[in-house]
Amino acid sequence: MRSPLATQSDIYARFEDSDIDPELSWSEAELPERERTKHVHRLHPYLGKYVPQLVEIFLSRHFSRDSVILDPFAGSGTTLVECSVFGATSAGCDISAFNALLTRVKTRDYNPFVVEHDLRAALARLSEAVSDMGSQLQLVAGDQSATPEPPEASDWLTSWFAPRALAELLLYRDLIEDYPESAELMKVVLSRSARSARLVTHFALDFQKEPQTEPYHCRKHSRTCEPTQQAFKFLSRYSLDTIKRVKEYARLRQPVRATVHHGDSRTIDYGLRFDGLITSPPYPGRIDYHEQHRYAFELLELSELRDAEIGAAEKGTSKASVSDYVSDMKAVFLNAREQMRKNGLAVIVIDDQRDLYHDILAESGFRVEERRRRHVNRRTGRRQGEFFEEIILARST
Repeated sequence: MRSPLATQSDIYARFEDSDIDPELSWSEAELPERERTKHVHRLHPYLGKYVPQLVEIFLSRHFSRDSVILDPFAGSGTTLVECSVFGATSAGCDISAFNALLTRVKTRDYNPFVVEHDLRAALARLSEAVSDMGSQLQLVAGDQSATPEPPEASDWLTSWFAPRALAELLLYRDLIEDYPESAELMKVVLSRSARSARLVTHFALDFQKEPQTEPYHCRKHSRTCEPTQQAFKFLSRYSLDTIKRVKEYARLRQPVRATVHHGDSRTIDYGLRFDGLITSPPYPGRIDYHEQHRYAFELLELSELRDAEIGAAEKGTSKASVSDYVSDMKAVFLNAREQMRKNGLAVIVIDDQRDLYHDILAESGFRVEERRRRHVNRRTGRRQGEFFEEIILARST
């Protein structure tokens, strides 16, 4: 007979007798999703990001408001957003153009009144355009199956979106240039809406390998669902949600600089001298940070630096790939160390199963001071396996 699976309560009850840092580990009850995704942290879904509460603790434990902080793997901007709320100057870099866009949007000091005006005005114009499109199709009352002629777009877009959904996304895209103060924010709204409007199953938004064009049994809703045919409802929902989140962030953001670079963190000149860095590097062979946002690259026609992505999933985890990963990481941290003050603190969140980071840091000019463990909440009450990360604290030499 199989032993019962441990509950989350069981796991956290054992922490007092373990080497896990309890202040860096939370149960679902202690840290629900609404708090992990507060204000602009939820502007767009993103695989592989760490929770903002981690950065809050790192900043309060190890840095002050006059610190200058680097994140060489900016990702979705978690470190830079939290620095701006804390009151510390920050800079970040990412090889993905979409990641750089998302981080710029999240950290920008927007006027929330301008944002609300622009997004509501664009939404009203979109609603009128969608209505006109429906009239031109001469829809029969109650007939929602009629669709426009397939719009001119890339093969990828026409494969992954129903014609009507794609037409609505492109109508919204055409409006963006009319609102220069909110243009990049509207691009994020467009991308977030496109993610939800794709021809994918509801239960596998991030892991669909081919378009879902037929009705299917939905494990999320326990019924038969149909692929999404329209995008307007998402554009409307996410526009209003974005307005709310920008307002929340504006009340918290301090008047500090957050600089975002789209480039290669192995070689970039940040133009600053850093007191420390807080980052969560990519893992070898796990996530393709370009492909996970393919819809954004296609719709926004973003430039790609895919070949320079460190640890991309398509590179796998062969011995040669891991060796390349180690060499690339040494270059990243060496470049960071050369632009840090002596004895600056690096805080690194990593699942170092292969024990790579002792050599990576030593050979890039850092001295490891401490390694802590944290439990990563998987948001389920019972689970067969557990996931832990290490927090590495290292000083620049």
